[in-house]
Amino acid sequence: MSSITNYPHIRVNEDGSARIGSTRYKVIHLAAEHYHYGWSAEELLRQHPDLKPEEVYAALTYFYDHHEQMVAEMGKATEFEERLRLGTASLSRSELLARRIGSQDDRERS
Repeated sequence: MSSITNYPHIRVNEDGSARIGSTRYKVIHLAAEHYHYGWSAEELLRQHPDLKPEEVYAALTYFYDHHEQMVAEMGKATEFEERLRLGTASLSRSELLARRIGSQDDRERS
């Protein structure tokens, strides 16, 4: 039996990225701070005073509900950053286009 979970403070864009309401924050950013730095919800609220407690807790709930997928995504980002640091990274045409579209979407939302 499957059920659809509703996250009242999270919206998922067409590209599958989850954002916190109408803010500039992607769930993966807060999830990464929680996962890599061990920041609690309270610390996330201190670091991001423009967020409400219900938004931070919703982001953490979403993260734990999608844990494997999000940790894998963080791993890919870390791997790519390491390749950039070493100067061995190269983007494919499709990756460049996806980044371009993503940055245009971010500017339109601002």
